[in-house]
Amino acid sequence: MTTGTTTDATGNVNSVIDNAIRSISHIATLPEITLKIIELVEDPTSTAQDLHTVIANDPALCSRILKVVNSAFYGLPRQIGSINRAIVLLGLNAVKNIAIAASLTKLFRGGDLCPRFSARELWIHSMATGAGSKVICDQLKLGLPDEAFLAGLIHDIGIMVEMQAMREKLVKVFDEMKFDASGAPTTDMRALETKLFGADHCAFGGALCEAWKFPKSFVHVASHHHDPSQLPSGNRMLASVVYLADRMAAQLGYGFRGDLQTAEINKAVCDEISMTLPQFESIKSAMPKIFEDVQATFGQ
Repeated sequence: MTTGTTTDATGNVNSVIDNAIRSISHIATLPEITLKIIELVEDPTSTAQDLHTVIANDPALCSRILKVVNSAFYGLPRQIGSINRAIVLLGLNAVKNIAIAASLTKLFRGGDLCPRFSARELWIHSMATGAGSKVICDQLKLGLPDEAFLAGLIHDIGIMVEMQAMREKLVKVFDEMKFDASGAPTTDMRALETKLFGADHCAFGGALCEAWKFPKSFVHVASHHHDPSQLPSGNRMLASVVYLADRMAAQLGYGFRGDLQTAEINKAVCDEISMTLPQFESIKSAMPKIFEDVQATFGQ
């Protein structure tokens, strides 16, 4: 849980993180029905009918899921008119990921925190990173495009933990940061977070994914999207995809990029998923249309 940060002066990082996660549980968390969906899909005895029963209890969520499934971004050849049909065609896990993605938008509301940060700009960046992650998985035939999209959406969720649990300190982080003329930070945001909070957004995000009982792959992404090489070799794929999509979104100027002093990519991360630089550039050139579709589906 403490990966991606260093101990604070009292050696109490775990306590800092645990207190932050506990303090936001009553402020903003995933809706109860979404948590039920996660638990249900993680239960190997669950059936498609079980998932349908849970989702059917929330007509608004049903509508959001069908909107996503039938969106241009999703790109299915024909319209799907029911949750049952979506589950049959896509599988329990894909519908679970779509349900979570459809629930996340409301967590990124809250207006401008300060001149250098707003939750809306972070959501724009998160949507672009999610879209890029899905397309990378599709293009490279890595599998799990829905998981990749959701992983991209939640990669910076730790910043929202900071905003909800320690708002004044997050304002101080941005007050102390410096930026160049293009808006790129010249200050290491993660180091500043660790100094002021006792942990960085990667550590907070990984802990929140654990609290939400997300699969371990999402914990890895939230904790290591800046440094996927720090993960064991068998756990790097999804974090590497999100690392590349994160930088692609920053290069294209989509929303928040305060935690990236440079948007250059490490070729070793490309090699991890057998991606060439021309493939990266090709996907980047297609992103404006892709982002337009995902924003129409998930935009606030």
